[in-house]
Amino acid sequence: MRYRMTFAAGLAIGYVLGSRAGRERYEQIKRTAQRVADNPRVQEIAGVVGAQTAKIAGVARERVGDTLQRRIPFLGDHKPETGTGWPEEDLMDKEAHETGMPR
Repeated sequence: MRYRMTFAAGLAIGYVLGSRAGRERYEQIKRTAQRVADNPRVQEIAGVVGAQTAKIAGVARERVGDTLQRRIPFLGDHKPETGTGWPEEDLMDKEAHETGMPR
């Protein structure tokens, strides 16, 4: 209960101080944040971090996929269906080649 009261008091104090700061302070913070975001150095760092994150995510996805395929065998053999209801083109070509007659 004590923590809830402390949290509520902090919330109330923050609200009062924030409302006193008003729109000017909000606009100042917004301008500063925009300048930081537009800085070429910050954008370069963000690009590097994004590329590294994508690389790490790809490795993680590959490892998880390999682990799942070992533990759940049918995941590795599954081919996505086209959803058209028609036989696959390569299967039709294979049958036509084996029999010598087009389908």
